Amino acid sequence: MVKRIVILMVLLPAALLLPLVPAYAAAPLDDIVAASALLAEADSGTILFQHDMTRQHPADGLAKIMTLLLAVSAIQNAEVLPGELIEMTESAWFDIDDKNTTQKIKPGEEMRLIDLMYCAYVGGADEACNMIAERIDGSVEAFVERMNVQAAQLGCDGTNFINTHGKYSDSQYTTARDQYFIFRDAMGKELFAEIAGTYRHTVEATNMSDARTMTSPNSLLNLNGKYYFRHCTGGMTSGTYEGGHSFVSFAEADGLSLISVVLGSDIIILEDESTEMRHLTESRRLFEWGFSGFSWRTILAKSDLVDKAPIMHGAGADFVNLCPQSEIRLLLDNDIKDEEFIRVVTIYSLEDGEDLIAPISAGKVLGEVTVTRYDPDTNVTTIYGTALLVANTSVELHKMEFVRIQVIAVLSSSTARTIMAALTVLIVLYLALVIRYNLIRRKRLKRIAEAKRRLIEERQAPGSEDA
Repeated sequence: MVKRIVILMVLLPAALLLPLVPAYAAAPLDDIVAASALLAEADSGTILFQHDMTRQHPADGLAKIMTLLLAVSAIQNAEVLPGELIEMTESAWFDIDDKNTTQKIKPGEEMRLIDLMYCAYVGGADEACNMIAERIDGSVEAFVERMNVQAAQLGCDGTNFINTHGKYSDSQYTTARDQYFIFRDAMGKELFAEIAGTYRHTVEATNMSDARTMTSPNSLLNLNGKYYFRHCTGGMTSGTYEGGHSFVSFAEADGLSLISVVLGSDIIILEDESTEMRHLTESRRLFEWGFSGFSWRTILAKSDLVDKAPIMHGAGADFVNLCPQSEIRLLLDNDIKDEEFIRVVTIYSLEDGEDLIAPISAGKVLGEVTVTRYDPDTNVTTIYGTALLVANTSVELHKMEFVRIQVIAVLSSSTARTIMAALTVLIVLYLALVIRYNLIRRKRLKRIAEAKRRLIEERQAPGSEDA
């Protein structure tokens, strides 16, 4: 195999997204204040940081993420309508007590489905979650089964739900990795993202209640609060004695879409007797670290002239330039330098030991290039992607060569071979006739010469009249 290695010195503007593998970062986040944590880039699926991401924790109020996700999906699938009225039933209160967060929705009260969704997610209303469940699946039990099926479909192998709202139970648990999977899927739905990004919302008055105004516990959305983070576009908090304080959130900036998961953090009392909610501060710290430390870069652009392939019989060209058919665009640590990337080029004609002969059309695949990087710290070479190499221009066949090839083509055709065979036979016959004619002519001339000789001798003999 013939390969060429070219050092990559310049990166060009981004264009094409390629899938990535997890890239776990080390310090400076080894001091994260949480039992588990994770930071991932949602568009690519790249995990930038993780700390015990598969450790199981109480799901608590984070269960509401799945409840809202299924409600949005049911609307999208036309199972329910966002504006339909739903009546609060006695059965929807079956597991609600003074340990639950509610919006005091009374039995017999009617509320639109979309308002129940805001009550459940922004207002933290556990009874609203049960009302949504009963409307979609007929019972809370059936809806909880749907929650677990959906979790399994998303790849959540460390999560189990037993209720719709997250009231603590030893049997209801999740992991940072699973919450990332769930929240990533949920934030991809427009209605979910709209509700999750709402800090304050007012629900219209109902048949049994005045209008309700609710404020989200996601303080990163609070413009006037000390935890405000302008890039945050949504999230869900949770807090219990058993599970501590947790926060799943989403933020966008500089072309990055980041998801932060912080499970099992705490609230501390500062020296000035104010409180610091670590699940919020650690989430913000994760975001700031991610936005400052990573960016999208194109390490192989379609306009790059990667190499040249030698070509035979080209009109005014002995080589054809090779460019990538597609681009390689990656989310990279900003500490990685451009010159660390290496291009390994394979030209098929050289590899096969065959001449590349004109004409060559632009866009013809002639090889491939693999972009790699060697990390001296880990002694590992990573492959970042492979792209096909194509001719960037067409190369025509030289005119004289074209004529020669055409003649050869004609002579090598079956008709030409038949004609040539016939001509050969005719030539052989002609030569045979010429040879036969010459033999006969020589014999005739010889007889004539002999006759003349005898006649001369007879005339010269004694007693002849001429003598």
